[in-house]
Amino acid sequence: MPTCFSPIRVMCTGRVDMSWILRALSAGTDGILICGCHPGDCHYVDGNAKALGRVELLRRLLDQWRIERDRVRIEWVSSSESARFAQVVNEFVNQIRLLGPVRVTDASTPAALLASNDGGLP
Repeated sequence: MPTCFSPIRVMCTGRVDMSWILRALSAGTDGILICGCHPGDCHYVDGNAKALGRVELLRRLLDQWRIERDRVRIEWVSSSESARFAQVVNEFVNQIRLLGPVRVTDASTPAALLASNDGGLP
């Protein structure tokens, strides 16, 4: 695993709060990769479907903020697919390197939204 990649484990992708992603991007994190159970295999019934919907909403916001939507990626990788996980991580890290550092400068971008209590997202 590349040294620039820092995994954060959660019980389910449905528990990934989009405000965490906004904070990370605002703090200079160049990319966020969310990996979870394949559709239909969620241990929590529909957590992965909820995560996918939230990521799609977040990508639309990133478009408005002129932040490349490819900086946030969601992939379905089961715990038994270690080779696929390594491949996805390496591809994502290379993709982020090509994009370069994230630039968050507009007053309407994540940092400004995070000043509110709810992070600006459902």
